Amino acid sequence: MNSSLPARLVLVTAGGAIGTAARIGLGLALPAPATTGIGTIPWATLIANVVGAFLIGVLAARLPGSSSRRLFLGTGVLGGFTTYSSFAVGSVTLWHASPWLAAGYAIGSLVVGLAAAALGLAIARPRRPHAQVRG
Repeated sequence: MNSSLPARLVLVTAGGAIGTAARIGLGLALPAPATTGIGTIPWATLIANVVGAFLIGVLAARLPGSSSRRLFLGTGVLGGFTTYSSFAVGSVTLWHASPWLAAGYAIGSLVVGLAAAALGLAIARPRRPHAQVRG
């Protein structure tokens, strides 16, 4: 990438604004969870992180690491869309209401997120043509 530092900052900042707005929109689109005695899973955060991990996997397989598009879409948009901080706070908050549910949520989020990223990489990775079998 031959872009200057200010140009790269603009790409990440613009992408981050879009991704963050999309995450907030997702949170507003989902119905407010009912408060129960056992705690509430932060569904918007889980969905954003799993979808974002999948899409980051797709981008990593398709776009060079140094491209402006990957910087804008991966670091900016998807970096703003996914959220480790909300995941951490949601896990701790859930822990106070239901430690077992919180542990399941935290471990499940990590496992499903890793699987989503691996799936994105596998699906988007360019395929090599198969050699023809001669008989």
